[in-house]
Amino acid sequence: MIIKTAEEAMKNQHYKETLVDLLYQLADDDFILSFRGSEWLGLAPHIEEDVAFSSISQDMMGHAAMYYQLLEELGEGSKDYLAHGRTVKVRRNAVLLEEANGPGDYLVEPRYDWAFAVVRNYFYCLIKNIKLDSMKNSSYEPLAHVAIKIKMEEYYHLLHWKVWFKQLFLSTDEAREKMSNAVHRVLDEIEGVLSLGHKSNEMTKLGLIESELEMKKRWFSTIGPIFEEVNLPVPTIISMKKGNGRAGYHTKDLETALKVLSEVYQLDPSANW
Repeated sequence: MIIKTAEEAMKNQHYKETLVDLLYQLADDDFILSFRGSEWLGLAPHIEEDVAFSSISQDMMGHAAMYYQLLEELGEGSKDYLAHGRTVKVRRNAVLLEEANGPGDYLVEPRYDWAFAVVRNYFYCLIKNIKLDSMKNSSYEPLAHVAIKIKMEEYYHLLHWKVWFKQLFLSTDEAREKMSNAVHRVLDEIEGVLSLGHKSNEMTKLGLIESELEMKKRWFSTIGPIFEEVNLPVPTIISMKKGNGRAGYHTKDLETALKVLSEVYQLDPSANW
């Protein structure tokens, strides 16, 4: 079954509800992590990385906009509202992606963790890449087209973070220790990124995306060789200790981030983002 338009999708309520659930996850993931990336502006390790990371964050915000646009076409409201007007409890991003970059505030004594930024972004990109590969064959044709577009940019994001990951692990003892700690921290929550929520089985049955189990297998098979390259034991267990964001469980970090992100929208909802 191939659904070619939003109008066609809306004729099947079950299909539409399942599709909408997936789109919120995809949009909210990219939206919040692009914000966390933007907070590194002027704080990255060197000026070239400042430019590169800013570009990646801008791309991700563009990806979020594409997904919000699909939701707008499905009658969920304007993409500006979906990005900036929704409350914390209805957000569907993974908890890992909303976590602050580190202690302090961007404007007041930021003490951010670069190792955490590298590992979080790299592992997220690996999973995102797997999802995009799956959604290129999605039963919802507009989503398949968006996945193909995003995939072209994601190649460079993935390469960028892979270089950082390997170089830091293979450099100094201090860098390796910080990276190892970041890996453990991210693995404690990375299952939340792989989760597709309570409609997971329906998403697979309707041909929207592959199953959680299949994507998890692909992720483990992808990271195996990478861990071996940096002389780390390959993980066999992952978790989401702080709760499943797909079910509406979030931290104070998300609440704080959304206040910043939605400040202009709250002042003037008619403003373009």
